[in-house]
Amino acid sequence: YGLKLMDVGKIIETAIGGENVATTIEGRERYPINVRYLRELRDDPEKLKRVLVETPTGAQVPLAQLATLRFVNGPPMIRDENGLLAGYVFLDMTGRDVGGYVEDLKRVVAAKVALPPGYTIAWSGQYEFMERAKARLKLVVPLTLIIIFVIFYFTFQSVAETCMVMVGVPLSLVGAVWYLAILDYNMSIAVWVGLITVVGTAAETSAVMLAYLDEACKRRKEAGGLRTLQDLIETVHRGAVERIRPMAMIGLVDVVGLFPVMWATGTGADVMKRIAAPQVGGVFSAMILTLFVIPPVYVMWRWWKERRANQTSDTALSKKGGG
Repeated sequence: YGLKLMDVGKIIETAIGGENVATTIEGRERYPINVRYLRELRDDPEKLKRVLVETPTGAQVPLAQLATLRFVNGPPMIRDENGLLAGYVFLDMTGRDVGGYVEDLKRVVAAKVALPPGYTIAWSGQYEFMERAKARLKLVVPLTLIIIFVIFYFTFQSVAETCMVMVGVPLSLVGAVWYLAILDYNMSIAVWVGLITVVGTAAETSAVMLAYLDEACKRRKEAGGLRTLQDLIETVHRGAVERIRPMAMIGLVDVVGLFPVMWATGTGADVMKRIAAPQVGGVFSAMILTLFVIPPVYVMWRWWKERRANQTSDTALSKKGGG
């Protein structure tokens, strides 16, 4: 008949379903003006079959000659993703992390569900957001560590001291993980944000301690009192003791400042608690690391460095005397 599918669809949409063509204004009220066939012309399937569709030649063709009309049961809504029909299965879960839960579901579905050709399964919702964030974190976390390393290398001009600063990163995470386990928090994006913050705090406290130890050794060496291992131990001990109060103040300020967040119950409190929890636990392990681990490691490295410098100096003097 020279008709297109759109021509028939237009008749069904406007003449049978109706179409708003204008709006009438009556004072402060607005009413749509809907145009369609009279009810007695569309209230029965047999009447619908007699609905006329105009062809390009001007002829009027009944709808029954262009389409088959029948009643079928269909979905109340048709969804699509990427141009393909999609069906959604909604799941609720509690007491587990999203990533582990979905991984278990994937194994069960792969073992027990046989998909027909052309069908695919995609996992969406919070799991999809978590996967995107995980992909970003794979770039952000190493980049953060590299930036911290470079900054402190330029600060201390020593790979060994920079490595001592970086040793504090994994040790500070011990307290964060323990506190998360005590609170029974699962891993999430908010927790990862808190862990990244702990990394910066641990590196900062370790760097401050190393700076004061360097300064104490420098003053003792200029005074001519840094000759034996015992002198070095006393110097480092004195420098570390001087930092106990400032370090304790830094830790308490961080913890006390985050306690109101841990006690919050309002909107967004769940997310904020999971950001703050790693910081609270990480501060304690970072303080222990700074006060009890960094000083002895520094003593061993500094004594090795001084002995190596003395041996180099003695070798140079012996060569000069021999010449």
